[in-house]
Amino acid sequence: MRSGSAHSDKEETMKVRCKFYVASISHHHASYPNAEPTSCVNISLSPIWEEDGPNRKWSKATPNGKIEMTITNPEAAEAFELGKIYNVDFTPDE
Repeated sequence: MRSGSAHSDKEETMKVRCKFYVASISHHHASYPNAEPTSCVNISLSPIWEEDGPNRKWSKATPNGKIEMTITNPEAAEAFELGKIYNVDFTPDE
């Protein structure tokens, strides 16, 4: 137990689960001086609104937010499908 802490080490850390959908996928190539051209995929995700479910736990009204990623690994980029809903979990990195 940490000094001054009322929490035990066995207590579970607060986790936040959000449901996001893939709002856009764009493929492009990037080039930098003295470097090989790189293929990139930009993925943009937005939260969904739902009557009940995970997003109601962190947003009582219309959820607002955005996640943007630039992916250079083709296999990782293929894991995302336009319009598909994904769970995003936030937990502290301890």
